[in-house]
Amino acid sequence: MSMDSIETIQTNCQSEYDILRKVIVCEPQFMAIDEIINDVQKQYQHDNINIERALIQHHDFVAKMRDEGIDVITLAANASFPEQVFTRDIGFTLGNQTFVSEMASSIRQGEETVLQKWLDKHHVPFQKLAQNHIEGGDVIIDGKTIFIGLSHRTSQSAIEHLKTDLPDYEIIMVPFDPKYLHLDCVFNILSPTEALIFPEALEVRTLKFLASRYKLIKVTKEEQFTMGTNVLSIGNKKVFSLPINSQVNEEIRSHGYEVIEVDFSEIIKSGGSFRCCTMPINRG
Repeated sequence: MSMDSIETIQTNCQSEYDILRKVIVCEPQFMAIDEIINDVQKQYQHDNINIERALIQHHDFVAKMRDEGIDVITLAANASFPEQVFTRDIGFTLGNQTFVSEMASSIRQGEETVLQKWLDKHHVPFQKLAQNHIEGGDVIIDGKTIFIGLSHRTSQSAIEHLKTDLPDYEIIMVPFDPKYLHLDCVFNILSPTEALIFPEALEVRTLKFLASRYKLIKVTKEEQFTMGTNVLSIGNKKVFSLPINSQVNEEIRSHGYEVIEVDFSEIIKSGGSFRCCTMPINRG
């Protein structure tokens, strides 16, 4: 779908695992490691990003999503935003309500304006979370329950603000080691009963609480580094994952999932994978 389309867009997201109908992405045309924000970037700062390879991998991912019947919307890339490929963070949809994030990091501030222009053009109502830092990578949905990571990118005041705005939801604040940047790098829900977890990043009491709700599939330290937790569920027990994360993939398959493997090795150098690179606006 081009930016010139005048189609009115309907938004609805009730979970992380319902059938993905419509999603927003952005090509990594200007992707670069300009400011070290996590351990992954620290390792690759001298190699940096091979743009040509990143574009090929991203195009392959988008093509495979379209093969699965997903409507993929591509925002215009801007040379001022080296991390714009990670569209998950600039906004999120909870139920029928779309929110535009307030970006915490200066290197990412301004990305959300591209999204706002697109939403305005398509007459999609949205709420701007001004003066309350929150990024979509910290927001994980499971029906009427919303888990929100407390991190350097999402403030407690933002979480409290959402609690006021969404009284019909159970909003659960999840503290975790902020060096992992976003909650979806250490926790990700696959179904109403199953979730991926990197235990080292969370407190014991948090792990016990999550274990009371889900069958937790543990991700090793090595595969967390290669974004094993950051898979994208598209519904019908289908999941996008990197081929390098063989242990995660084998474990997911053992629970009855189809794993669609796509090489994303260039893009994960910046510390994000399939979930980070997609902003769902319609599931169901």
